[in-house]
Amino acid sequence: MRVSRIVLLLAVAAVCGCRPQVGQNERPDATATPSSTAVVLDAEREEKTAERDSAPISMAGKKDAKPVSEMSTVANQPAPTAPAADRYRGSGREKEVAKSQIDALQMQLKTMPAENRRLVIQQPNAAPGFAPQLEGIAGHGAGPGEGGDKFAHVENNPFRAVADEPLSTFSIDVDTASYAKIRSYLIDHHQLPPQGAVRVEELINYFTYDYETPTDQNPFAANVEAAACPWNSEHRLVRIGIKGKEIANADRPATNLVFLLDVSGSMNNSRKLPLLKQGMKLLVDQLGENDKVAIVVYAGAAGMVLNSTSGDDKSTIMEALDRLQAGGSTNGGQGIALAYQAATENFIKGGVNRVILCTDGDFNVGVTSTSDLVTMAAEKAKSGVFLSVMGFGTGNHNDAMMEELSGKANGNYAFIDTITEAKKVLVEQMSGTLTTIAKDVKIQIEFNPTKVAAYRLVGYENRLLANADFNDDKKDAGEIGAGHCVTAFYEIVPASVESPVTTAKVDDLKYQSTRDITPAADSDELLTLKIRYKQPDEDESSLISVGVKDSGNRFAQASGDFQFAAGVAMFGMLLREGDQDAKVNLDEITELVSNNVGDDSYRGEFLKIVQAAKTLKK
Repeated sequence: MRVSRIVLLLAVAAVCGCRPQVGQNERPDATATPSSTAVVLDAEREEKTAERDSAPISMAGKKDAKPVSEMSTVANQPAPTAPAADRYRGSGREKEVAKSQIDALQMQLKTMPAENRRLVIQQPNAAPGFAPQLEGIAGHGAGPGEGGDKFAHVENNPFRAVADEPLSTFSIDVDTASYAKIRSYLIDHHQLPPQGAVRVEELINYFTYDYETPTDQNPFAANVEAAACPWNSEHRLVRIGIKGKEIANADRPATNLVFLLDVSGSMNNSRKLPLLKQGMKLLVDQLGENDKVAIVVYAGAAGMVLNSTSGDDKSTIMEALDRLQAGGSTNGGQGIALAYQAATENFIKGGVNRVILCTDGDFNVGVTSTSDLVTMAAEKAKSGVFLSVMGFGTGNHNDAMMEELSGKANGNYAFIDTITEAKKVLVEQMSGTLTTIAKDVKIQIEFNPTKVAAYRLVGYENRLLANADFNDDKKDAGEIGAGHCVTAFYEIVPASVESPVTTAKVDDLKYQSTRDITPAADSDELLTLKIRYKQPDEDESSLISVGVKDSGNRFAQASGDFQFAAGVAMFGMLLREGDQDAKVNLDEITELVSNNVGDDSYRGEFLKIVQAAKTLKK
């Protein structure tokens, strides 16, 4: 039977004009020329599967984990096909021939059982510049620039006239994935990142700042500073900073964690599953007797590989992590459901209950639509189980889905590209990553029309809220973890300066009068800052409100943190290439940032990233 299937595969390959070889490589060599395109179909020998009596993915171990019925096949599921538009490139007849060949091959493969064998099909005579994109079959993307990574399209926030829109409302964001992703593009792949990968607020929030911590019952303190705008001297720049109360690791509440780990075939890469294991081990090292860990994995199916285990029993948890191997397609939806089930069954009232999802990319089996996944996660979050998302690797990384998923599931989103980043997120900022101190945090600014003609929010484009959402406790918003810093900049056009916004002439309203200026507008206040938030276990929000005056400081008089953060914002704006940011340049950013690095190694690294971008933009 095995021989006949090989013959059939050889025949299919012959139809495609390909030369088949049986090998051990799981995916094409990244350095291969366009004339040598490799297609990899995940599989391993059936005999080896039988010998792995407790398959690497299905590890009952010492804790008698209960695998689901499909768990034994997780590592052996054939990876799904990619859409035709993503599977090939070329033009004219080349596309038609390639598509027909690929579809014919896939139809043959779909009729076969999931045999445990890898087949590498070389295509040595492809036309120049033509490379069929079959990474979806193997569960692999092609890397930056090859269309595998998915980012949401974001339009830069425009200037808005205060006369027309005096309120600005948005959800806070503590994610840092965009910064690490950009670093990976610039440093590792020597490419400028796609504009969709650049979320300015995540670049700014990657760093910590010396903000005042709360001294009252509130879980965070608000810090506001104003100075001249460094990229437009006629404008003002207002920085809003929020600092969450800090909680030492020893003072953390009891923690119920579920590691939800992607072990699909595409994770078989040194920057993926091995790095994931290292990162989770770093986190386990920080846990104690009041903490619990369960491990759920998913590929073609999902299963429990370690029941909830005391954080003191590190050897058992480490052993479970060591035994994980990659193989199969990606049924993330099923994994999320099982992980939430495990977290709910071991729920700690008054403690931290969190699922940590670690994956390299898209879900392509089971529940795959972003809307369905987000709806499921948002519903589960109502039970008090929050979500952290950790992204790994490049090529088929669905950044847009991960960001939305974490945002709707009361969570945070980081991208782990190095062991140093894993230490930052899972060790140095462990309390912030795991312990939520406030949820559904919203900011609303009301600008004084006698002081401000126009404004624009720098970043947070996909975190904008309707003004009415601010007082609606049913509307979801962002979460703040212990010790987290959140920063937002507004570029403000003073009332004395010509506004860049041209207000369209409309007829006077028949049934309403225009807004009247109130006595409060005659004060020295530039704006009013309002913040709404909920305690992690409550459904009713609290309000913080404070009037803000402009100190009139020049940019050089601003604090070092203000100047550094402004430099990071300028860098993000430059990468986004907005028309209104044309005056920003890398030389100015380098000079500005270098004066405010100090002994912070992360700020020092940022200078290297700026230099890498400068080299690529020459």
